[in-house]
Amino acid sequence: MTSTLRPATTTEAVQRPGRWLALSVLVLAVLLVAVDATVLGLATPYISEDLKPTGTQLLWIGDVYSFVIAGLLVSMGSLGDRIGRKRILLLGATAFGAMSVLNAYATTPELMILARALLGVAGATLMPATLALIRNIFHDPRERSLAVGIWGATASAGTAVGPIVGGFLLEHFWWGSVFLINLPVMAVLVLVGIKLLPESRNPNPGPWDMLSVVLSLVGMIAVVYAVKEAASHGVTGEPIAAGLLGAAALYAFVRRQLTLPTPLLDMRLFRNRGFSGAVLADLLTILGLSGLVFFLSQYLQLVQDRPPLEAGLAELPAAVGAVAAGLVAGATARRYSVRAVVSGGLAAIGLALASLTVLDESTGYPVLGAALLVVGVGAGFSFTVTADVILSSVPKDQAGAASAVSETAYELGAALGIAVLGSIVTGVYRGFTAPPGTPTGAHESLGGAVEAASGMPMNTAQDLLASARGAFVDGLTIAAGAGAAVLLATALAAWFMLKNQRLGL
Repeated sequence: MTSTLRPATTTEAVQRPGRWLALSVLVLAVLLVAVDATVLGLATPYISEDLKPTGTQLLWIGDVYSFVIAGLLVSMGSLGDRIGRKRILLLGATAFGAMSVLNAYATTPELMILARALLGVAGATLMPATLALIRNIFHDPRERSLAVGIWGATASAGTAVGPIVGGFLLEHFWWGSVFLINLPVMAVLVLVGIKLLPESRNPNPGPWDMLSVVLSLVGMIAVVYAVKEAASHGVTGEPIAAGLLGAAALYAFVRRQLTLPTPLLDMRLFRNRGFSGAVLADLLTILGLSGLVFFLSQYLQLVQDRPPLEAGLAELPAAVGAVAAGLVAGATARRYSVRAVVSGGLAAIGLALASLTVLDESTGYPVLGAALLVVGVGAGFSFTVTADVILSSVPKDQAGAASAVSETAYELGAALGIAVLGSIVTGVYRGFTAPPGTPTGAHESLGGAVEAASGMPMNTAQDLLASARGAFVDGLTIAAGAGAAVLLATALAAWFMLKNQRLGL
C-alpha cells in the first residue's frame, strides 16, 4: 500500500503551487529566532554595564529563554497539530514581536529576565510550527531535504546577520535597539504568511491535555535549574530538591503519555533508533557548543577590544560554513550515508573546539576564523541531516510533536551548555587576583571588571584588566576543551545509533 500511495503523494508535491514561496515565509520565522539568539551575546557587555546584573543574573538573562522554550516546545508543537500550525505560527510571531519590545525597554535585571522568559513562551510556538509545515508542504523526500537545508541555512545566516546588524546598532544606538530589529521581520512574516501559508493540522487530534502540559513544563525547567545551580554553587539541598522534582514530573509525564489515547507526545516515536539517535546528537552537540558561543562575543569585545560591528563580522565564518554545508547536506547523506555525514560533522566541530584550548588574549584572527569555519561546516552537515531524519521518521500528522522534540533537544542542550560550561567560565573567572580596592562587581563578570577599571588610576586599571582577562580566557579554554570532549563522544555515539539510517529517495 505504501508503494502505491507514494507516487501520488510525490505528484501532489510537484504540482502544489506556491510551496517555495511558502517556505520563504517559514524561513523568516527561523531568521527571527536566530537573530534574537545571536544579538543577545553581542549586547551582553552593554546590558552588564547598564543594568549591573550579578554573575548569576547574567547567566539567567542568557539561559532563561532556553529554559522556558525547552519546557513548552512539546506542548506548543502538539497544540499546533491540534489547532493548526499556520495559526499558532502567526500568533507566536506576533507575540514574539511584542515581547521583543519589552526586552528592549527592560530597566532592571529582574525585568530583563522576565522579558526573556516571556519571549521564550512566544518562541516555543515558532520553530516546531515551521518544521511541521515543511513536513506537510513537501511530501517528496528530495524536495523536503532541500527545504530543510534552506531552513537550516537560514538559521545559520541569521547567526551572521544578527551580530553584523546588532554590531552596527550597538555602535550607533542603545543596546535595546538590537531587540527591535525583530519587529520588521515579524511584520513581514505575519502579513505575507496570512496569504501564502497553507493551514495543516492533525485531522483527529484529540483533546489537549493540560496536566501533561504542566508536567512537561515543571519537569524540564526543574531539571535544567538543578543542573545550573549545581554547576554554579555545588551540589546542595536546593538543586537536589529541584532535580528530584523535575525527574518525578518527567516520569509522570512519560507514564501519562503511555496511557492517554491521544497523548501530547507519542513516546513510541523513540522506539525508532534513527529518531532517538538524531535527537540525542542534537542535544549533546548544542550542549558542547553553547557555552563557547555565549562567551565568544565577550572575548572578542572585552578581551581583544574589538568594536561590536567588528566582533559581529569576526563570527561570520561559522555562519558561512553552516549555510554552505546545509544546502548540500541532504545530497551528501544520500551519496555516502547518514551516519558518515552526521558523525563526520560532529567530529569536525569537536576538533575545532579542541584547537581553541590554546586560545589566549593575543590569538590572531586566522586561527579563530578557521576554527569557526570548521565549526560552521560541521554544524551545517549534522543539524540539517538530523532534522531530515527526525521529520522523515514520523507520520505527517505528528510532525508538530516530532519537530518539537527536535527543538526541545536543541534548547535543552543550549540551556544545559550555558549552565554547565558557562558556570565553568564564571567559576574560573571569579577566582582572579584583583588589585586592592577593586569593587566586588569586578568579580561578577568581565563587563563589571571593565567598568570598574574605567574609574581607577591607569596602573591599577591595567593590572585589574590583565588579571580579569587572563582568568576569563582560562575559563573559556577549559570550556572549549570540555565541549570538544562532548562533541567527539557524540560523534562516536551517532556512528552506532544512526547505522543503516537512510534518507528518502
